[in-house]
Amino acid sequence: MPLGSTVPRPHHVGPVEMSVGFAIFKVLNEKKLQEVDTNRIVKLKHFEKFQHTAEALATFTALMEGKINKQLKKVLKKIVKEAHEPLAVADTKLGGVIKEKLNLSCIHSPVVNDLMRGIRSQMDGLIPGVEPREMAAMCLGLAHSLSRYRLKFSADKVDTMIVQAISLLDDLDKELNNYIMRCREWYGWHFPELGKIISDNLTYCKCLQKVGDRKNYASASLSELLSEEVEAEVKAPAEISMGTEVSEEDICNILHLCTQVIEISEYRTQLYEYLQNRMMAIAPNVTVMVGELVGARLIAHAGSLLNLAKHAASMVQILGTEKALFRALKSRRDTPKYGLIYHASLIGQSSPKHKGKISRMLAAKTVLPIRYDAFGEDSSSAMGVENRAKSEARLRILEVRGIRKISGTGKALAKAEKYEHKSEVQNSELAQNKRTLIPTHTHHIQFNSAQESD
Repeated sequence: MPLGSTVPRPHHVGPVEMSVGFAIFKVLNEKKLQEVDTNRIVKLKHFEKFQHTAEALATFTALMEGKINKQLKKVLKKIVKEAHEPLAVADTKLGGVIKEKLNLSCIHSPVVNDLMRGIRSQMDGLIPGVEPREMAAMCLGLAHSLSRYRLKFSADKVDTMIVQAISLLDDLDKELNNYIMRCREWYGWHFPELGKIISDNLTYCKCLQKVGDRKNYASASLSELLSEEVEAEVKAPAEISMGTEVSEEDICNILHLCTQVIEISEYRTQLYEYLQNRMMAIAPNVTVMVGELVGARLIAHAGSLLNLAKHAASMVQILGTEKALFRALKSRRDTPKYGLIYHASLIGQSSPKHKGKISRMLAAKTVLPIRYDAFGEDSSSAMGVENRAKSEARLRILEVRGIRKISGTGKALAKAEKYEHKSEVQNSELAQNKRTLIPTHTHHIQFNSAQESD
C-alpha cells in the first residue's frame, strides 16, 4: 500500500534497524519482489554503525514513538532523497513521518514485510565488518535498555532506599535516646540542677559542649542557645550547686559524648529530609494521606511498595499488629482496630471514641493511592489530596454532627422509636376517656344546683 505516492515498486529498502546500527538496502531486481523467496535480491547501500549503546537506545526509542532522529534523517537525505527513488518501509507510521519531514515516497505492502523478514534472517551475511559476538552483545545490552525504558524504570522509584532509610531512622532514635539519657545521668552528678532547667536534649548537650565544668557558667555567654531568663536561671544555681566535683578527664569524656549526640542529631535531620524527598518521589499520594513516616513504615513492613499494594484495606489497617492479632484470635477476644496507621495525623486529630472508625475509613481511602503509586505512570499527588479532603470531611461529620446510621442497627432503633410512639397513643386514649367523664360530672353539678333553686 503506497504512502503518499503511487510508485509501484520500491528501489530502496529501509531503514533496517539493528542493535549495532541501521542499514538501507537497494533492490537489484524489482521483478523478484513478486516471488516468495526474497533472499539474495538486495545489496547493502549504506550502513551507519552506532558508536555506543546510548546512541542505539536514543534511535530505537525515537523509532518506537514514530519519530526520526537527526542521524537517521541525515542518512535518508544523503542516500535516498538524492537518488530520487522510493523507499520501502515496514512501519506505516514511520513512513508517514518520513513523507512529512523529508518529502520522500514510501511504500508498505506484504511483499515489503517478507523482504524485511528475509533481510533480518540473513543479517550476518549482509552486513560486513560486524562479528556475530559483537552483534549478540549489542542485542543483549539494547534489550535491557529498551525493557527498562518500556517499563518506565527510574532510579528514583527504588523503594528499597525507603526501607533502609526508615529502619536507620528508627535505630538512630533509639541510639540518641540512650546517649542523651546517659549524658544527663552522667553530668547530673556534677550539675543536677541543669537537667531541670533545660528540657530540650539538643540544647542541653550544646550547653555542656560550650561550657564544660559548672564553674565556667558564671563567665560563659549562652545567649546563642538560651534566652536571657533561662540563662540567668542556669548561672544562679551553678555557683551553689549540690553536685559533686569531677576531674578534667571525666569532663572530656562527657563532652565527647555530647559531640556524638550533636553529630547524630544533625545526621538524623539530614536523613529525615532525605526520606521526605524519597517518599514524595516514590509514593506521593501515600505521603499526602498518612505522612512520610507512617507511609515509609508501611512500605518497610510490607517489604516493598508493590507488596503493600497487594494488601486489602482491612490488612493495611492492622498492619504491624500481627502478634496482637493472632493472640486475640487464639484467645477469642476482640481483634486490634489499628496498627502502624494509628500514628497518622488524621487519627491523632480524632477523639478516642472515633479512632476505630477513622482508622478503618483512612485505610480504605489509602489503599487506592497506594496502588496508584505502585502501578501508575503519573507521579502526581492529586488522588491523595482528594482522598485526604474526603477523609477530613468525614472526620468533621463524626466530631460535630455525629454519624448517620443507615445499617441494620439504625433500622432496629427506628423500630424501637415507633414502639415508644404507640405507647404514647395508648396514654392519650386514657386521657380522652377522662375528658369524657368531666361533662357528665359537670352536668350532674348543674342539675343539683337547679333543684336547689327550685
